[in-house]
Amino acid sequence: MAKNTPNRKTAFDALGYKETISKVIQQTQELYLSDDIPWVLGYSGGKDSTAILQLVWKAIAALPKDKHIKPVHVISTDTLVENPIVAIWVKRSLTQMSQSAIDNDLPIKPHRLIPEVQNRFWVNLIGRGYPAPRPKFRWCTSRLKISPSNNFISKMVKTNGEAILILGTRKAESAARAANMKKYEQGSTRDLLSRNRELDRVWVYTPISEWHDDDVWQYLMQEKNPWGFTNEELLNMYQGATSDGECPLVVDTSTPSCGDSRFGCYVCTMVGEDKSMAAMIQNDEEKEWMLPLLELRTKWLDITDPNQEKKNKKIDLERKHRDFRRMNGSLTLHNDRLVHGPYKQEYRSKLLEAVLNAETAARELGPPEVKDLQLITMEDLEEIRRIWVMEKHEIEDLLPGIYEATRNKAYPGKRLEEGQLFKAEDIILLKEICNSQAADKEGLHYELIRDLLHIEHQNRTMVRRSKLFDALDKTLERCAFKTE
Repeated sequence: MAKNTPNRKTAFDALGYKETISKVIQQTQELYLSDDIPWVLGYSGGKDSTAILQLVWKAIAALPKDKHIKPVHVISTDTLVENPIVAIWVKRSLTQMSQSAIDNDLPIKPHRLIPEVQNRFWVNLIGRGYPAPRPKFRWCTSRLKISPSNNFISKMVKTNGEAILILGTRKAESAARAANMKKYEQGSTRDLLSRNRELDRVWVYTPISEWHDDDVWQYLMQEKNPWGFTNEELLNMYQGATSDGECPLVVDTSTPSCGDSRFGCYVCTMVGEDKSMAAMIQNDEEKEWMLPLLELRTKWLDITDPNQEKKNKKIDLERKHRDFRRMNGSLTLHNDRLVHGPYKQEYRSKLLEAVLNAETAARELGPPEVKDLQLITMEDLEEIRRIWVMEKHEIEDLLPGIYEATRNKAYPGKRLEEGQLFKAEDIILLKEICNSQAADKEGLHYELIRDLLHIEHQNRTMVRRSKLFDALDKTLERCAFKTE
C-alpha cells in the first residue's frame, strides 16, 4: 500500500471510519431516491473508480427491491491500446459484475465501450498517417477516451432529459483539480451535485472528493468487493507496476498518478517512458511477454528522450518519415521551417508490419489468456486498407501482402469493390517511367500520375463529373513539387 504521511489528516478523522462510510452510503441512497434521473458511473478498473462503484453497489443493494427505481450504468472505455494486463483485468471485472448484478437482481448494468473504427489509434496512425501524439498534437484522447463515453452519456440525456455522472475524482489529486471541482460545486443548483463543463444537462456526483490515496486504499482493503473480485489482486497489480513495488499508480488517465508512473495506453508518447509496463516486466518474469509491446513503442513511436542530443536526433529521424505537406496538401512554415505532416506510405507500411510482428511475438511468449491477443483488429485492417487505397489513392494495395508476409496465411479481408486498377508489373513500369522522365527520386511525380489515374477511375461511372475536376485540381496543386 501507499506509505502513510505522518500527522496527515484523513477523510475518516472527524467521524471515524465506520461512521464516515455509513454516511456516504446513506447520502448516496438519498440522492438515488431523490429523482428518476439515470446514473452513469465511470469505471476504469483503478482504485478510485473501484471505490466509488463499491460504495454505490452497497448503497443500492441495501435498499428494498421496490426502491430500485432507476438503472446505474457502469461504463468502461477500452481504447484498444490499453496496457493488456489492465485491459484483461477490467474485462473480467465487467463480466463478473454483470453476472453478479443479475444474480442479486440489482439495476446495475456494465458496459464496455470502444472507439468507433474511424477513431481508433492504429487507424489514424497507420491509416491516415497521424504522427505519434505529442503535447501540441494530442489527437488521441478525444477520439479514444472522451468520445465513446460522451456519446453514451449524450444518448442517456437524449432519452431521459438528464443524467447524473458518478466519478472518482478527488481534490487531493492536485491543486488544479481541487480548484476546478470547487468552481463547479459553487455553480451548482443542487446539493451534492456539480455541473459538467462539457455536457449539457449532466450532473456530477463525486462521493470520495475529500478522500486521500490512503483513505481509498484503507476502504478497499477493509471492505469486501461486492461483485466477487478481490481488491488484494488490484493492489498487487498496482504494486507490480512500480519499480519499488510500493507506491500505487492510478489507472484512470484523467487523473495524476503517484510519482512519475501511470497506467494507460502502451503506445502513449505523452510520457517519457512507460514506467508501469517496464516495472511489470522487471518485477515478474511471467510478464516478459509484454516486451514486444514495450519495444514497439520505444522503437517506432517514441519521440522523446531524456538526453537532449539524442532527442533532437530522434525528432529529425521521425521528421524524415513524414510528408513535408500537411494532410490536405498545404504547406505550413514555423520559424522559416516546414511543419511536416503525416507519415509517408513507406513508413506506414513498416509500422503495420511492426504491429503485426509484435502481436505474433506477444501471443507466442504469453500465457493462455493472451493467445488470442489482438493489437490490431481485422476491422481496423480493413479500414486502414480502405483509407490507403480509396482516400490516399495508394493503388498498390500493400496491406494484404504485409499481412500474408507476417502471418504466413492468406489475407481474410474482403475484395475491394472496384478491383485492382493496375497489376503489380504495371505499377513497377509506371514507377520506372516516372523516375526516368523526371528524376523522381522522392516519388512525387509517380504519386501525381498514380493519384490522377485513380481519381479518374473512381469517377468513371459518374453522370455529373463536376467534382472530378476539383479533385484533379487539388491533386495537381498537392504534387506541384520536385522535392521538399
